Amino acid sequence: MRSLLVWVLLGLSSPSWAAHGYALWGDLKYPAGFAHFDYVNPAAPKGGDLRLVSNLRYSTFDKYNPFTIKGSAPAYLSDFMFDSLLTGAMDETASGYGLLAEDVEVSSDGLTATFRLRKEARFHNGDPVLAADVKYSFDTLMGPHTSPAYKTLLEDVAACEVTGERTVRFRFKKPNRELPLTVGGLPVFSRKWGMDATGKAKPFNEVVTDIPIGSGAYRIGPVVFGKDITYVRDKAYWGEKLNVRVGTDNFDSVTVKIYKDNTARLEALKAGEFDIMRFFSAGDWARRLSGKRFDSGELVKGEFKHSLPSGFQSYVLNTRREKLKDPRVREALGLAIDYEWMNRQLFYGAYQRVSGLFGNTDCHATGLPAPEELALMEPWRKDIPAAAFGPMYVPARTDGDSSLRANLRRAQALLKEAGWEVRDGKLRNAKGEPMVLEYLDSSEGGVRTISPWMRALEKLGIQLSFRQADFALYQQRLDKFQFDIISIAYPGTNNPGQEFADLFGTKAASTEDSGNFSGAANPAIDAMITKMTGAKTKAELLPACRALERIVAHSHYLLPQWTAGTHRVVYNARRLAMPGQMPPYAPGETWIINTWWKK
Repeated sequence: MRSLLVWVLLGLSSPSWAAHGYALWGDLKYPAGFAHFDYVNPAAPKGGDLRLVSNLRYSTFDKYNPFTIKGSAPAYLSDFMFDSLLTGAMDETASGYGLLAEDVEVSSDGLTATFRLRKEARFHNGDPVLAADVKYSFDTLMGPHTSPAYKTLLEDVAACEVTGERTVRFRFKKPNRELPLTVGGLPVFSRKWGMDATGKAKPFNEVVTDIPIGSGAYRIGPVVFGKDITYVRDKAYWGEKLNVRVGTDNFDSVTVKIYKDNTARLEALKAGEFDIMRFFSAGDWARRLSGKRFDSGELVKGEFKHSLPSGFQSYVLNTRREKLKDPRVREALGLAIDYEWMNRQLFYGAYQRVSGLFGNTDCHATGLPAPEELALMEPWRKDIPAAAFGPMYVPARTDGDSSLRANLRRAQALLKEAGWEVRDGKLRNAKGEPMVLEYLDSSEGGVRTISPWMRALEKLGIQLSFRQADFALYQQRLDKFQFDIISIAYPGTNNPGQEFADLFGTKAASTEDSGNFSGAANPAIDAMITKMTGAKTKAELLPACRALERIVAHSHYLLPQWTAGTHRVVYNARRLAMPGQMPPYAPGETWIINTWWKK
């Protein structure tokens, strides 16, 4: 599913049309009438080709519809082909600027947001983008054939109403500073997408290989179906001269190549078969990037420092499994992770340990809870781990005065409290059942990082096995929550909101295909998410965020992994030119794809 833009718009002053956008907590960086974003080159030439490689965990695609549940869509399709009412800037947070929408009006009570569409906005088939198309897109995404994450994100949207040919109003069930921008960030597609020759629309789940009718800067070009795909710049793109689009979308074509394994990708890069490749493996980055193209300066290793939230990449423990229901067991499993050894021996010192849900943001909790946090938590004390009322959880270390041996002794004591003791060389419960767990992954390379943890758990009498599944089976098991432990790289956010109901909400815990992989079902968590989404000021938001972070961290649903403060990218310096320093909040390779150009 395409990740929704989190550029929040709502202002609480008297309603007025604002042609260029809104900021969540303060003033917009860019005033009305601005010429272009600071991080682009407005004179960047158009033309040439960009050759990418897919970093997705699956190696193929079988549909062009990125919104339905079943199947896999090509990488980048949503971003290239579907414009939204609003878009954000990569050098500020919590802001939004008009794209399809010329203006937005938010009512003084915060219960409606009305968007006025630009008259020049067009779909790829030449049709104007109308309010009826926005409503159709919203209703379709809220329908039965799309990811339940949409329903969770939009749960407090009461309706989408057409109030004029180019005017659409969203009504909200309650005031929520995030909602106007959430709906503003939804992809908009034509009502004609999926219609047959007679004008009859198919059920959306049957819209599979129909070419999407979007309004974005690119269309689908040549395709080797299931393998490679090329997106071709629409030279009649309606929005090319908008200030939010000046200096972007500079390549005439963007080809995404797909390789079945990491070794093949690396060798293809060295052979000059594509222009950029982002690296997530510290080992590859440190030891496997060499050859004549690197020696000549054609291929360059670039580390671009960013200011993005660190996210919370984690091992996820499925608490629906009986053996993982007890938080003491989950904490004990985390104590067996020797991260400091892994960072030295496997990661070349390239990472920092993940800490909580909101690292590198104002929402991150540290030390003891503030009085405002305690006031939110106290009514739910019986549902909150006692430790959450003390210092913020910090993952156990294995360096300095700490050691893995000492951590394992603590783990053993926790397991004994939970009713697990070693008998006949295996950790068993009162029924004599052994503690046998499975780690599920779609990548064979995952066994390398899991092996040290497996060895440490053996010392506790716990058997952790590694199970590799092809991506289709892996995704099916995730959708139905048929796993013990998985690894998820959760993105971070400066402005958390309703999406956390999909990640940790009680309703999502029993909804197949939701994002609540841990099975967290705690009314205290639900209450903190409600407080977050209902916050009218940043002073109200921060205590709710930090209380949520404390509860989740001390519940040990997630065992923190690692994060990096840079984007590691190899790029072809002879073919590509860049517009200067990377903006601080640029996600991944998006900056390159959107703003670089062909030399």
